[in-house]
Amino acid sequence: MSELNADDLGEDRSLLIVDDDKPFLTRLARAMESRGFEVATAESVSEGLNQVRIHPPANAVVDMRLNDGNGLDVVEAIRARRDDCRTIVLTGYGNIATAVTAVKLGAMDYLSKPADADDIYAALVRREGEKAELPENPMSADRVRWEHIQRVYEMCERNVSETARRLNMHRRTLQRILAKRAPR
Repeated sequence: MSELNADDLGEDRSLLIVDDDKPFLTRLARAMESRGFEVATAESVSEGLNQVRIHPPANAVVDMRLNDGNGLDVVEAIRARRDDCRTIVLTGYGNIATAVTAVKLGAMDYLSKPADADDIYAALVRREGEKAELPENPMSADRVRWEHIQRVYEMCERNVSETARRLNMHRRTLQRILAKRAPR
């Protein structure tokens, strides 16, 4: 990968970071400021929407699940106000269905937590058409199964009973699977 620097950011270096994990938000904000960004932060969907209304950023890093709702609402608001914003979606509950939704709403990349400042910076300054490096390890069979269940769950509009029926699975078994974190 080519050497990345602050010159790759362009003239508008505004960055909005929306995450409800205060220690992570603080560390990431400091790390991005040291890399040349002018950082604004928000800890909720409502704060993020307010920040977008006041000053639509050139760059954004938005957590998917926030205490007061879905970070994709912030992504959608950013895209409506500023369609050139380079938006990264972060999540601890990554799956293909939500990644596709995030990209359709305007995100340019989707990173699973724990992503560090270097990963996020690399995604923000990646040039259009430049490919991200492939992961060293492929998904495990458990992860592939989990991804499939998540895709069907999203397709059924997060209806557990309908998802269980389509997967030919007991509803309680599905609920237990959905309550767990994604396997590696």
